[in-house]
Amino acid sequence: MIFFKNLVKTFRRTRVLDGIGLSVEPGERVALIGSNGAGKTTLIRCLLGEYTCDGVVRVAGLNPREHRSEVLNKIGFVPQLPPPLKMPVGQLIEFSASLCGVAPARMVGIAGELGLDVAAVRSRQFLRLSGGMKQKLLIAIALGRDTRVLLMDEPAANLDPEARGIFFDLLAKRQEDTTMLISCHRLSEMSAIITRVVEMDMGRVMLDRPNQEEAGSCA
Repeated sequence: MIFFKNLVKTFRRTRVLDGIGLSVEPGERVALIGSNGAGKTTLIRCLLGEYTCDGVVRVAGLNPREHRSEVLNKIGFVPQLPPPLKMPVGQLIEFSASLCGVAPARMVGIAGELGLDVAAVRSRQFLRLSGGMKQKLLIAIALGRDTRVLLMDEPAANLDPEARGIFFDLLAKRQEDTTMLISCHRLSEMSAIITRVVEMDMGRVMLDRPNQEEAGSCA
């Protein structure tokens, strides 16, 4: 479902990704860990087709640069930093739902589960929301899509404890039929749903192993 071969990305002569080779099979749920600057976000951005790079990147067999619209239609994405959108919340939900052909009520419902009352902020500009509100809405939009691939970059960073628990419960409901690549710092929070752990450092994959805790819980 996700494939990298000898992936190299350089910014101003600094090699941020250094020969990444990684394959994620359909249904695998991978935690991408590593310190700040390890290359996790750049790897995800390459997968979204946002950067030119050397090597091979594929999503469901497609090059995300050459077939970007088709690839993005297959992905639910939560960025590390919310975009500075001036669009009102209600309009953003309507627009996002129309792009992927789902009912806006589906995204509104997920936002409500996370503790965001969309009706109360419908006319407010997205960038005027608090950090936690933005994150809940972005998660609701990603999980509300009819996709089989979820890419999430520190998705729980701005969530309150109750919302974090609900978020992981929502991911658990998708674990049977969704491929996930999730960048995170707190691996313990993900352990119940993650099947595999990939650790990056200095733009390289340093560790790639099954998640022993998840495997044990399914034994």
